Amino acid sequence: MREAITELLVGLPATGNTTDLLLRTHDADPGRALYAVRSGTRWQDVSAAEFLQQVTRVAKGLVARGVRPGDAVAVMSGTRYEWTLADVAIWFAGAVTVPIYETSSAHQVAWILEDARPVVVFVEDGTRAGVVLDALARTGLADATALVRLAREAPDGVESLATLGEDGAAVSDDALEAARSSRGLGDAASIVYTSGTTGRPKGCVITHGNLALFAVNTLEFLPEFLRQENARTLMFLPLAHVLARAVQVVCFTGGITLAHSGSAQQLLEDLRTFKPTFLLAVPRIFEKIHATAGRRAAESGKGRLFAAAERTAVAYSRAVDAGGRGGRGPSPVLRASHAVFDRLVYPRLRDVFGGEVTYTVSGAGPLSEHLTHFFRGAGVMVQEGYGLTESTAPCTVNTVSLTRVGSVGIPMPGTSVRLDDDGEVQVKGAGVFAGYHRNGAATAEAFTGDGYFRTGDLGALDDDGFLTITGRKKDLLVTAGGKNVAPGPLEEKLREHALVGQAVVVGEGRPFIAALISLDREALDPWAAAHGRPGLTAEQAALDTDVLADLQSAVDGANATVSQAEQIRKFTVLDVDLSVESGHLTPTLKLRRAAVVADHALAVDELYARR
Repeated sequence: MREAITELLVGLPATGNTTDLLLRTHDADPGRALYAVRSGTRWQDVSAAEFLQQVTRVAKGLVARGVRPGDAVAVMSGTRYEWTLADVAIWFAGAVTVPIYETSSAHQVAWILEDARPVVVFVEDGTRAGVVLDALARTGLADATALVRLAREAPDGVESLATLGEDGAAVSDDALEAARSSRGLGDAASIVYTSGTTGRPKGCVITHGNLALFAVNTLEFLPEFLRQENARTLMFLPLAHVLARAVQVVCFTGGITLAHSGSAQQLLEDLRTFKPTFLLAVPRIFEKIHATAGRRAAESGKGRLFAAAERTAVAYSRAVDAGGRGGRGPSPVLRASHAVFDRLVYPRLRDVFGGEVTYTVSGAGPLSEHLTHFFRGAGVMVQEGYGLTESTAPCTVNTVSLTRVGSVGIPMPGTSVRLDDDGEVQVKGAGVFAGYHRNGAATAEAFTGDGYFRTGDLGALDDDGFLTITGRKKDLLVTAGGKNVAPGPLEEKLREHALVGQAVVVGEGRPFIAALISLDREALDPWAAAHGRPGLTAEQAALDTDVLADLQSAVDGANATVSQAEQIRKFTVLDVDLSVESGHLTPTLKLRRAAVVADHALAVDELYARR
């Protein structure tokens, strides 16, 4: 087996836990701004001392409500400051956080509550309270679980943070400290339920060691943007996703100021006013920014200028890569062209991120090599990594000094990555979870005899230890002719087109490869106006010859990247959105492939009937 290993850089005492990292930051500088909270059009800093005071108040309230070390406490909310406050307070009470996506249905919530059995559930608002109450009624846990709203007041009758804090006044500092310090690195900090691309979600037991060791080692592994003076970031990914919460632990460990943006409509304004220095994002964010920038350039008559700037950015980034490997690097002509566009075009792209972002980390799915080069050439470094819920956070990442575009980087500190004989990626190390909650059979199946987690992903390791993900073991399509086709790269390439919202490549057991394409509704209106057909609906666009011709160009571009047997021979345009709300995307915008194929089976059959 081929294997790559990075040794642990920083160790921690087994008797400690994640909360020790916050206390260490507080003791070093109580006045340091750990968070920023939007107040109207301004951002108000929350110091380490203020945050710790608020955490202590909520934690004491939980203890007063009967929460004991090891108990589960759930949080159902969008991304916001109070989510973080509740999360850390749960840890201070010695309890275990169970995140629930705010978009979850009562049926999904009922399963999580039944499996985790939380004694308290934090909810964002009355709507989420209603969903949880419905779920509790289904499980019979209504009398055993209290609800607390993440607000100062709760007019809907649900207990508020203020009330919880008042209840905690009777709890002594010694009693809280006994609860907080009762947890060690090997104890559970969170039960995170997989987003469920297939089957019923399983609860991944994430330990304090998983989170704490990731935090202290990541600060040493990626110091260029995590250790820079006045480092700050804006969190807009769902905090129910373990990656977002792991990054939050990195931030309070490193004294990095973090703000939250829970609204897609507010995000661009938050980026502009908060001006983060680095960002954590998912591939769809980069795809949308790229497509929107290209569309706006075309609408303003600067489409050719943008296209030339894009070609130059990609060429420049590729040349920088070549220079780092002993090649020639960018030529004088390319450097001159890049400098021109760095004055005319690239600053506007960087302004979308707030103007001060130089580094971004892309995770939760694959980002196309073209877009990685494009953003890097435009002055926004994209450090792509790879991980799963079961690995807590990235188990591999491209560092600033060790980057190979197209790969997902080298192992994180304390991590070993290897490939089995079938090419499956297997992982062992500090971030790998303890097992599935109350599911010993699934846990045993997930690990090899020598303790490596079977990721289910296919990959390749080069001689320098860089991992490239080539596909999902279960997603591999095998055509009727016996050809194995990885759909992911084709789908990534298709999504680069401005009109494409989502793309699903099909062909399992079929004579050739085909695709289902959904349109980007935001891009359709300006496209229709530019083509003299304002008001074109999605239903009309699905049959429009000009739309189909434009999409065919995207298919042709994707086909150029693969062999003839892997090429998309037919496609159809769906007149519906593939979204989180429709059940076809996870909350982190990963494709629920099986759900799409099942719900649009007729469309798939028609593709192969029209031969």
